[in-house]
Amino acid sequence: MDTTEFEQKVVSLSPRVYPMVVRLLGDQDRAKDAVQEVMLKLWDKRRQLGKHPNINGFVFLTAKNYCLDLLKRSRPLVIAIDGSTSLFTDTGSREPMEYEELQKAIRSILKSLPAPQSEVLIMRDLDGMEFNEIAMVMNLKVEHLRVLLSRARKQVAKQLKTTFCYG
Repeated sequence: MDTTEFEQKVVSLSPRVYPMVVRLLGDQDRAKDAVQEVMLKLWDKRRQLGKHPNINGFVFLTAKNYCLDLLKRSRPLVIAIDGSTSLFTDTGSREPMEYEELQKAIRSILKSLPAPQSEVLIMRDLDGMEFNEIAMVMNLKVEHLRVLLSRARKQVAKQLKTTFCYG
């Protein structure tokens, strides 16, 4: 894999990898550094990477594993959605107070979901990752991911309805 191909296939994924890394590390500065480190590691393996059947999935998996290694070294292991990361974009149609309340409710709901459901929902709906990329990162079949995503969406909708419908 030459420099141009590496930039097109790997470096171009950096903006999509970054949100996942921020969520895992809980710090934007650490996340920027981590993404750069992951890109350097992938650059060193560019020859083998060119032969890989799912480059996108491999990039996400490498980033996730690198973050988990960092977290193991820095104990305690806490993988949570940080308040500094917005769960969705504010369209301006809500009052700031209502927007913050909704953010807190969604964070709380995501924390209450089983880990695989929460991870799949975040990767698919917030990060915009494809199912084959998520399958590579989580080492699960695409069909199983679809089931997890469906269950997670239903649970989020149910809990939001319970929280915000008063009668």
